[in-house]
Amino acid sequence: MTADPTETAPEITGASITLHGVQKHFRGQTEPAVAALDLQIEAGEVVAFVGPSGCGKTTTLKMINRLIEPTSGRILIDGRDVTGEDPDRLRQSIGYVIQSGGLFPHWTVDRNVGAVPRLLGWDRRRIAERTEYLLDLVGLDPAEFGGRLPKDMSGGQQQRVGVARALAADPPILLMDEPFGAVDPLTRVRLQDSLIAIHQELRKTIVIVTHDFEEATKLGDKVLILSEGGHVEQYASPAEILASPANDFVAEFIGSGATLAQLSLTRVEDVDFEPVTTARVGEPSGSVIARARAAGSDWVVVIDDDDAPLAWPSLAEIASTGEVAGFTDPRLPVVAPSSTLNDALDQMLAASQGGALVAVPGGRLLGWVRIGTIMEVIRGQLEAANPDEPGYVEFAEAEADPGGER
Repeated sequence: MTADPTETAPEITGASITLHGVQKHFRGQTEPAVAALDLQIEAGEVVAFVGPSGCGKTTTLKMINRLIEPTSGRILIDGRDVTGEDPDRLRQSIGYVIQSGGLFPHWTVDRNVGAVPRLLGWDRRRIAERTEYLLDLVGLDPAEFGGRLPKDMSGGQQQRVGVARALAADPPILLMDEPFGAVDPLTRVRLQDSLIAIHQELRKTIVIVTHDFEEATKLGDKVLILSEGGHVEQYASPAEILASPANDFVAEFIGSGATLAQLSLTRVEDVDFEPVTTARVGEPSGSVIARARAAGSDWVVVIDDDDAPLAWPSLAEIASTGEVAGFTDPRLPVVAPSSTLNDALDQMLAASQGGALVAVPGGRLLGWVRIGTIMEVIRGQLEAANPDEPGYVEFAEAEADPGGER
């Protein structure tokens, strides 16, 4: 199942970023942290900065909004030189997300999200409408979460609020510094998928610093690989970097993670997934069972009022009660269309299931994908990437037996 080619692409609301000879030399250091960096980021692109510790990726990110002042060079946003502008005003026009979320701990979620719009003089109604829209966009119910304090939320939920706050004043640029580094792997994948969905809707320019090359290939339209001193080793699409590393440094840097990164180039939306029989809470069990049997299925997916999946009970489980129960399965394997095949396989194995449901982040169920379908593609990619090492394929097959297909 792929995107409808007749759909109109969202309008690009991001701004281009240009760095001309940007250098940062910290006092007391003999060598610059970033040496004469030239970089062009197009409006609406997602660019990931990666490289070893000390390569200047975070320094470069912070120079864009002048949290760190460049020693020399020019920074242009949509062709406008911002190196001489008021830095506080510049930062109000650029969203910024850090690893911990950076929320004000004694402010509610609503107040945190509305911080910059209040500084800009927005009226209360406009702030409230914007806050409600953004919380919904990042997958948080405004009625449920708006009045909460950060301490009453999980790390992943706090990070979602951090993204909403960064987008509150509708900035053209979003800077993200290791935004998902402090959450567990499952939450990390879901946050990555949410960011992809947000970008597809808003088309902002996003620059993200990460230490994880696999994350960079999943999120970035382009990846910037830096070496010590902020030297550019390669700046290209993930596919180009994996197919043709520019030099030995790049080949060595991506080497250990190249196979997994290759799997990140294929998304769930690129493979076939199948329809499912759905049921709603409170439906009579008999009618649900009849509908499922007519479709040749021995299980159903229970969905909520927003068509989001809650659980996938067997018909035997449905038959044990008079009506469909409202149980929510916390281990339900759900992936987004933007999830990578590697993400999908991880979900299936973690849940010991032979497939995973496909749903838009935080919402509507689209179907399900079988583990056999995923493994078919992964097997081909592993064989292509490692033609002389059949052990890769044997290992994948051994790991992919969660006890039979759903």
